[in-house]
Amino acid sequence: MFLNSEADYAIRIVSCLADCDGRLDAASIADKTGVTLRYSLKILNKLAQGNIVKSFKGSKGGYVLAKKPDNITLLQVIELICGPIMFSRCTGNEGECTHPMGVCYFRDTFDDVSRYMKSKLSEVTFERK
Repeated sequence: MFLNSEADYAIRIVSCLADCDGRLDAASIADKTGVTLRYSLKILNKLAQGNIVKSFKGSKGGYVLAKKPDNITLLQVIELICGPIMFSRCTGNEGECTHPMGVCYFRDTFDDVSRYMKSKLSEVTFERK
């Protein structure tokens, strides 16, 4: 199981902004992260809508983090891009389990794994020590 490329790139972009002392324009972000400009703009828009970054328009425009790096977690960025982390679809809302005999035997284990992943990802911030 892997993060999708959009989540991976979003993590790169937030990390890049955490390393920066000021605003960066989208072209500079794309260059520093290795993400195409077009894809960077798409991700930056999602990050701005999710209040992870702030965008500024105009010739002095660019992007900065909307919060301090230590207040942004990997979980926040990943869930903003991918949606809620669930090891299996059956750990979502009641009734989503597609097992023909009702809720499967493994649901509790999958739920435990999902909670563990969320817990670990919420412990890691973009703060540079």
